[in-house]
Amino acid sequence: MSERRLHTAARAELERLIRLLCEDGYRVIGPTLRDGVIVYDEIRAAGDLPVGWTDRQEPGRYRTQKRDDDACFGFVVGPHSWKQFLFPSRIRIFAADRNQTGGFEVDLRRETPPRYAFLGVRACELAAIAIQDRIIGSEIPDAYYHRTRRDLFTVAVNCLEPAATCFCASMRTGPRCTEHFDLCLTELNGYLGVEVGSEAGAELLQRLEHRDSTPTEQRLFQLLVDRASEHMGRRIDTEGLPELLARRADSPRWKEIGERCLACGNCTMVCPTCFCYNVYDHTDLTGDHAERRRRWGSCFALEFTYMAGQNVRTSRSSRYRQWMTHKLSSWHQQFGSSGCVGCGRCITWCPVGIDLTEEAAAFAHAPAGGEAAPAAAR
Repeated sequence: MSERRLHTAARAELERLIRLLCEDGYRVIGPTLRDGVIVYDEIRAAGDLPVGWTDRQEPGRYRTQKRDDDACFGFVVGPHSWKQFLFPSRIRIFAADRNQTGGFEVDLRRETPPRYAFLGVRACELAAIAIQDRIIGSEIPDAYYHRTRRDLFTVAVNCLEPAATCFCASMRTGPRCTEHFDLCLTELNGYLGVEVGSEAGAELLQRLEHRDSTPTEQRLFQLLVDRASEHMGRRIDTEGLPELLARRADSPRWKEIGERCLACGNCTMVCPTCFCYNVYDHTDLTGDHAERRRRWGSCFALEFTYMAGQNVRTSRSSRYRQWMTHKLSSWHQQFGSSGCVGCGRCITWCPVGIDLTEEAAAFAHAPAGGEAAPAAAR
């Protein structure tokens, strides 16, 4: 499939892979079916995977259904992203307890992350983790994130059946995994194509039963990934998009979106690259114990831009504009890439089905308006 050597293993080796990771002290996290949704949770055997299940996604709609085979990875992505394990939605920063003299003793100990192994990471999600590495790992260094990433073992999976809401090919982030993994799997008819992406991955592969892939298998795996690229459910034209959105800051289209948007923040919660958070102080009823905790935030929350005694983005349209233009436009200037990896989660999990790709295309034909938004609406 690439300059990397391709190996073939029986699908039964997946069971051994999980067992070996557990024996090596990893907490294995992978996809599993719960309450009708494919989510990421701890797994201890291949039977914990959503074997024989797939997902159907459309704007504002998600459902799982049985497949006509027993594929282990025959689905795309659910509402969870790996961000919840690398950058938890809630975490304690420090605590303070009143002592016998009336003063306080401060506990600065941070929560210690487990030693994670991620199983089933898609190409778009690898790209999202790489973006988080630049932001949380560099721009706003976070000790918990650093410790988790340092010890992380990643088993990626090439995506062969994109959903109707996927557009990773447009963002050049998938569907094929090319970097940032230890091992990468491609599932086909009871076999697994295996690529090695690191020394740790090579060492683990040597503990599994495998062989070199035949030329026919290599061509077939390549054809499957190519077909997935050609069957994306959505596409987005990224050529000149950052500049286009900057010129459309005063377009009436924003108001139209604001009339549909609920400002619920679902898109930011399911997004694998959003990183905003708030800090809260909590005190118990006795006044003897207090904690400072970090919790995910959203630019759709009214209080998100509360400063100097007032909110500076009071309308839903201005908050949606902030989210979309940051993700697809100003993110480039700030972090050197788009903030979108094309996973389609924001489309699927928007209660009213607002489609990011549809809106981007609409702005190409919308009135330009002014070059910048009025200060009061930013």
